[in-house]
Amino acid sequence: MNILLVDLESEWRGGQNQALLLLKALNARGDCAELVTVRGSVLGRRAARRRLKVHFVMPRGARISAALKIRSLTKRGSFDVVHANEAHAVTAAWLAGVHCRTAFVISRRVGYPLAKSSLSRARYRAAARIVAISQWVAERLVESGAPKEKISVVYEGVEMPANPRLQSPHLARMRWGVAGVSDDAKVARESPLLGSVGVLSPDKGHDLLIRALVELRREYSGCRLLLAGDGPSRSMLEALARELGVQQAVIFAGFVTDIESVYPALDVFLFPSSFEGLGTSLLAAMSYEVPSIAFRCCAFGEIIENEKSGLLVEPGNIEGVVSAVRRLLQDRKFARGIGAAGRERIGKVFSSDHMVEETMRVYREVVRDKLDSRLTKSRASKTA
Repeated sequence: MNILLVDLESEWRGGQNQALLLLKALNARGDCAELVTVRGSVLGRRAARRRLKVHFVMPRGARISAALKIRSLTKRGSFDVVHANEAHAVTAAWLAGVHCRTAFVISRRVGYPLAKSSLSRARYRAAARIVAISQWVAERLVESGAPKEKISVVYEGVEMPANPRLQSPHLARMRWGVAGVSDDAKVARESPLLGSVGVLSPDKGHDLLIRALVELRREYSGCRLLLAGDGPSRSMLEALARELGVQQAVIFAGFVTDIESVYPALDVFLFPSSFEGLGTSLLAAMSYEVPSIAFRCCAFGEIIENEKSGLLVEPGNIEGVVSAVRRLLQDRKFARGIGAAGRERIGKVFSSDHMVEETMRVYREVVRDKLDSRLTKSRASKTA
């Protein structure tokens, strides 16, 4: 099968990680998967380094230049599916008229309602299938008027790491200047390391974690918080840490390329967002057996089975976060059980292999439907 994936985002986020996983897997299994992206994008650079076929367009006027590139690539019918991976790509593919020539698939990763303008609605009506990354996102689509029969849910996935128990948390912690200490079942770690991975933006809730850290350090004086990621809120968060007197306890790691080095260092993973389509970093942390805490909202209940594979607390509840962390630090047997169950859950439902297989199922369905539609039209024209 020949797939053209379009992603015009220049930065690296969860959606771009999924695109790269999909491109690698499809080509490895013998399919042809190519990428259209903007020159200088992180996704484009990483795909090119892996010798994947990449078609670059200029960032200035990206949607128009991408539309022209897509039209040129698809005019001879050389692709079975054109898959728009984010909103700008949706516009570019629609402008290129791909829905008239091939199967058009759209990924939807956010819980925002569809825009009400007729132009915006036309793009989604043109799709053969809209792939929502969670049931929660699918429900938001239906509520805002998207045709239910066109929606499929395909969970995002992560590559399952080798057995985390064989990795040394002490070596991982040394990178961040955190001492490795005893893991006595009766006594919490002297220097517990909490962590979160993601873009530092106002809607992600990292300020709640800094405030929770203040409370936790009253009981665990060596407790520290590692924030892996960068973004517009970093200076505000650094100022908040100084204001609350915990600037030495918060590690601002910035953008970490080898993000797999973060998870083995953590005692507890925190995912403080209260508006997220799914949460790739939460999936990754759980795949590393890190006991994880998220809010009881959005799609997080689809990932975490509360009290079994993770802990859910009420959105924005700092005391709830503090209590959940305290529980995991005090009861190490419970924490290890949560971590093991979390890894098992990711392996069964949220692995990259599962994501690829489900995406391929969608591709096969839309290609078959497109072929059936053409045959039906052909027969109708012959009998007319």
